Amino acid sequence: MTFATTDLCDDHPQLLEDGRLAVLPPVFQKYGQKARFCGHATTLKVFEDNALVRSTLEAPGNGNVLVIDGGGSLRRALVGGQLAVLAQDNGWSGIVVDGCVRDSDEINACAIGVRALATHPRKSSKLGAGERNIQVVVCGVAVNPGDWIYADADGVLVSRQKLG
Repeated sequence: MTFATTDLCDDHPQLLEDGRLAVLPPVFQKYGQKARFCGHATTLKVFEDNALVRSTLEAPGNGNVLVIDGGGSLRRALVGGQLAVLAQDNGWSGIVVDGCVRDSDEINACAIGVRALATHPRKSSKLGAGERNIQVVVCGVAVNPGDWIYADADGVLVSRQKLG
């Protein structure tokens, strides 16, 4: 993987202008060993409940990026160390969480890239509420299943098409 989000933005000004390429606001913290990751988006919309997150990460990731619209909740964590290990072992490229993670030391030991708003020690509920593979909105940016996610030290991009 040899891309830079800065170069992708510089190389595709028209896509930025017409909305086919968007930059997530710079509010995400970096976790995991992969500073750079990309892949097709698999989307989830959940709120303080990570049962769907677990069942999704238990499936083969095929290099995809799990994008979780957690409603920006800062009251519970949606991803922890066990789920990061699942993602790593099942071939997910990365996880973007519009919400919190926990077990950050465990996540940082995994060969996966994770972006989240913050850490929180409280676990989520496990009711199974939520939706999978629908359009979600992360920090004001729409993400559709199959969009391309590009993340590195400078930011996270959402693209309607493969870049580079």
